[in-house]
Amino acid sequence: MPVFRLTKQLIFPPVSLAEPDGLLAVGGDLSVDRLLLAYRSGIFPWFDERPILWWSPDPRFVLFPADLKVSASMKQVLRRNKFRITYNADFPAVIARCSRIPRAGQNSTWITKEMQEAYIRLHKAGYAMSVECWEDDRLVGGLYGVKIGSCFFGESMFADVSNASKAAFITFVQAYADELTLIDCQVETEHLASLGAGFISRDVFLELLQVS
Repeated sequence: MPVFRLTKQLIFPPVSLAEPDGLLAVGGDLSVDRLLLAYRSGIFPWFDERPILWWSPDPRFVLFPADLKVSASMKQVLRRNKFRITYNADFPAVIARCSRIPRAGQNSTWITKEMQEAYIRLHKAGYAMSVECWEDDRLVGGLYGVKIGSCFFGESMFADVSNASKAAFITFVQAYADELTLIDCQVETEHLASLGAGFISRDVFLELLQVS
């Protein structure tokens, strides 16, 4: 199938036309309106240099809050109150820290300066949010993503000390369990699978977005 090239017009092709690996379109921009349209359509940007690449994989890796798995060891970590968890206390710091995480087999980050600026705009518009994990007064872990309705679209997380990102994620899911239908993890990772995430078809994912 062809990969569609976007123009200034605020529109995406149907996600059913995506390549087998999920690649749907190239080009466009990272405006707040386009990003919101993308997420509401089951699409997200992921690229390390221009042009912008837009993806909609099938199947989709998601976590339903009720399926969250917390290991016995993590329960002990949380009970000890080693970490303090906050929300939207320092979004720019979280996304900047996520951008510096070394990625296996990659020499650069997909969270470019352009991406950071775009998601900071989305944060200021009230859609992107961060979860911070503090040890004393030091930011040691966290995550960020986009919350639209009852769906949270996770983007990235980091941990400078053991269990920091897990503590942030688990605390977030438990705190927002009544508000969220699902958490979109986009693509499979061992880390998120251990916390209860699994695959659903893109069609089911899109149906859930429509009722969220």
